[in-house]
This record gives sequence, C-alpha cells and structure tokens, in this order.
Amino acid sequence: MFERIFKRAILTACLAVLFFPARADAHLVTTGLGPVYDGIGHFSLSPGDALAALALALLAGLRGTAAGRRALFILPVAWFAGGLAGLTTTGWTSPPEEIVGALSLLLLGIFIATDIALPAVAVAVLAALIGGTHGFFNGVGMHEAGTGTGVLQLIGVAVTLFVLVALASALAVTAKPMWARIVVRVAGSWIGASGLLWTGWVLHGLK
Repeated sequence: MFERIFKRAILTACLAVLFFPARADAHLVTTGLGPVYDGIGHFSLSPGDALAALALALLAGLRGTAAGRRALFILPVAWFAGGLAGLTTTGWTSPPEEIVGALSLLLLGIFIATDIALPAVAVAVLAALIGGTHGFFNGVGMHEAGTGTGVLQLIGVAVTLFVLVALASALAVTAKPMWARIVVRVAGSWIGASGLLWTGWVLHGLK
C-alpha cells in the first residue's frame, strides 16, 4: 500500500515539473555542431512550431496526395522566406509570436478534427501563411546570431520541416480505413485543444 502511494507521488511530482509553465529561450539553442544543427535543435525544442508543422502535414495528408505535395514544398520555402524577413526586423515582443502559435494550433486542429474538405489550393495557402508567420518569428529570434549564421540556422529548420512534412503527410495519406482516419482526427482534436489552452494562457497574460 505504501509503495503504491509512493509511486503515485513520484509520478505526480514528475508531471508537475513537466507541465509547469516556464520561459524557454528556444531561439538560443547551441548544439556545438554548427549553425545548421543549431537550427534543427531550435525547431526540435520549439513545441509550437513543431506541432503547427505536424498539424499542417496531417491536414494536407487527409486532403490527398496533391495537397500533401504542395505542403511538402511550400511550407519549408515559406518558412525560410519568412525567416529571412525576420532576420532584418527588430522590436517584436513575445506576445504576438505566442498568439500566432496558439491560433495556428487551434485553427489547424479544428480543420483536422472536423475533416473539413479543403481543396489543395486552400491547403497551399495555409502552408504559405503558417510557414511565413512562424518563419518570421524564427528569424526575429535568430537576429542576435547575425545574418550569415541566421540563414544557416533557417536552412536547418527548412530541412527538418521537409522531412517532417514528408513523413507525416505520407502517413495521413495512407490512412484510408475509417479507424485510421479517426486516429488522425483525434490527434487533430488534441492539437486544437492545445491551441485553445495556449490561447487562453496568452490572453490571460495580456491582462
């Protein structure tokens, strides 16, 4: 009995640490392997960016091969272009970035969960918007590293995006059985719920 209570207490403590909100300076990731790997590390340690890219890939995959192909190429290119714009911009604060990230997850999560029949062109537009805005704030965060280093970091992010979208969209495209499609939609509902919670957190912090 005591052992069971002790294990539950340890588990509760671990979960509390994991979910305790803290500021994470993901833009300052240094792997020691060079700027390209720093960019990969930045993306991997930025849950908002990674979840948004994953959600877009799943949405594109649900909409078919054509939408998946467009997202595969448009998202990394738009992210890189937005990042280049962000590298030359200063004066932005964290709340706009957090709002963009939260609303991206909320919107994409709703689209996936409802399995809305978006045409491939609409998915391409979403990929451009998501990539451009998230990439812009990536570039703003990498401004301190300098233009040359920042460009290499953005290349690392773009390569990671290409791989992630290729794998996730291909997985969603092959989700032909009803149960597999439901699994993808449930994942979308969780992403949307995360976006909703994040939105509430950001709005509460702006008061």
